[in-house]
Amino acid sequence: CILGSLTSKSLKTFKLHLYVCLLQPLCFLHLSVFVDLMAAVWQQVLAVDARYNAYRTPTFPQFRTQYIRRRSQLLRENAKCGFEPGLRRQYLRLRSQLLALRYGPLSEQSSFRASSVRSSRTTLDRMEDFEEDPRAQGARGHRRSVSRGSYQLQAQMNRAVYDERPPGSLVPTSVAEASRAMAGDTTLSENYAFAGMHHIFDQHVDSAVPRLQFANDDKRLLACCSLDGTLSIMTLSPPPPTVKVTLKGHAGPVTDFAWSLSNDIIVSTSKDGTLRIWNTEDGRCIREVADPEGSELLCCTFQPMNNNLTVVGNSKHHLQVVNISTGKKVKGGSSKLTGRVLSLSFDAPGKILWAGDDRGSIFSFIFDMATGKLTKAKRLVVNEGSPISSISARSWISREARDPSLLINACVNKLLLYRVVDNEGTLQLKRSFPIQHGSQPLHSIFCPLMSFRQGACVVTGSEDACVYFFDVERNTKAIVNKLQGHSGPVLDVSFNCDESLLASSDTTGMVIIWRREQK
Repeated sequence: CILGSLTSKSLKTFKLHLYVCLLQPLCFLHLSVFVDLMAAVWQQVLAVDARYNAYRTPTFPQFRTQYIRRRSQLLRENAKCGFEPGLRRQYLRLRSQLLALRYGPLSEQSSFRASSVRSSRTTLDRMEDFEEDPRAQGARGHRRSVSRGSYQLQAQMNRAVYDERPPGSLVPTSVAEASRAMAGDTTLSENYAFAGMHHIFDQHVDSAVPRLQFANDDKRLLACCSLDGTLSIMTLSPPPPTVKVTLKGHAGPVTDFAWSLSNDIIVSTSKDGTLRIWNTEDGRCIREVADPEGSELLCCTFQPMNNNLTVVGNSKHHLQVVNISTGKKVKGGSSKLTGRVLSLSFDAPGKILWAGDDRGSIFSFIFDMATGKLTKAKRLVVNEGSPISSISARSWISREARDPSLLINACVNKLLLYRVVDNEGTLQLKRSFPIQHGSQPLHSIFCPLMSFRQGACVVTGSEDACVYFFDVERNTKAIVNKLQGHSGPVLDVSFNCDESLLASSDTTGMVIIWRREQK
């Protein structure tokens, strides 16, 4: 009746495609049965649908975005219903079989290849900026391949122009051959092409997950903290992914945590005013350290060269170095900022510490390796009154340019990249990238491997429920990839050590594991 009442031919076509897209998964089952069956396996069902999403309406990619978001909404609405487990498993198996019959089987290695819909390999829905990038156009019909001989020619050309570039510029040189070898001779876009969802965790549903992080040099262990007062350690292999252990003990929302270098300990901070040290094997709380002022603890980080020391920031503007072996604060290891301490990051050697507060200031401190003493060095006001929710430091962002950098999330609707210009942590703005960030505590990261042909990538969450990949070297159209699937602002992102998986969390408590497409 609705379609019959339309008079505009274009509007009718639009609604018809949308109608087909939204009702496509229901063609084999009645709607009421469909909703009932998918309650407890909604994560697995959504992951299966996401893998096949590129095949739906190949000439109308915008419908794929609407489809997966609507699927996520329906599944979440029915996630709390209880149904017979055998029936749910049977539905998931049937769903997978029907999709395979219609679109063909998908393997882990060849999910989106040998198909007329290769144009959507890199995201759930290819974004407009990437569509218009001429470098991406060549990848629509086939995977571009470049021989090692052409790499050598490119290296010679790079060396010829290297001296003409400004100091600190990212210039591909022969040194990058090691990076390209690790990347498997792929383009930058291919390096960060994620084929779909690997798994979805919802143990913290309805409570935001502000932080998550893969274990150091580990492919399978992932931890996250939640405003529900708990932390989770998850293992992603062998399949199926599971929650290994839940860390319970905090009496208030958990705001931040950090893995030790050996991954045997996690420290966490909470609004209950305590710092807790956890055994990651059995989830046992080893020690609890209360804040003397009874203030909320908002962030923490290990000293990279001495994991016996942890730096903690609180809501009363104080920064403090804590010895986790004794539970005591280090003498001389305290300082005061202009606002609530929201974010912390050391440089790789552990000699400089940066701290950001909710007044828009970033402070640098010189850290005494022998005593743990903090000496305030520099202050930068990014934007007065705009909270600094995330700081990530890297001593170099590419193998071609040893350019110490800081990646900053501030509530100014931009992701900011700063250059570190001296040994006191002085910062100079280098690049900015537009994202939606006005109020939420968003975080961003450098990609752990510099697996690139030309350029270097950073990844950030956004309040528009998307995950963005930016190439810091592109002057225009810097977006390399865009992942869609969250139903709320994306708060944090984390890569595993080989960049095969990316984890992201949001304000609704959903944690999505994204799988990088294999060559």
